[in-house]
Amino acid sequence: MPYDQTLATNVRTLLGRRKNLTEKKMFGGVGFLLGGNICCGVWKDFLILRLGEDAARQVLAEEHARPFDITGRPMRGWAMIEPDGWRDAARLRRWIEWATEFTGTLPAK
Repeated sequence: MPYDQTLATNVRTLLGRRKNLTEKKMFGGVGFLLGGNICCGVWKDFLILRLGEDAARQVLAEEHARPFDITGRPMRGWAMIEPDGWRDAARLRRWIEWATEFTGTLPAK
């Protein structure tokens, strides 16, 4: 299954024209990197978020969120959001802001 192009377009729009933003095809989807660090992405119809361990624990307690696990080994500090959790524009904006806030604390690569 290819990744959700509409979701990718919406994420791209929310990320805007940041000077340190790059987009890269990865894991059968698309990843968005800030300063060389993966911030978020789209895989199939899931929104992928890099949140850090504390925020990820909090997010994973929410409806429509689950651990980021596409290989059989869940990644700590990450979450996957099911379509019902990102279809609302305000919720999608919230997720992206959360991921960019965390990724902004990481040293640039």
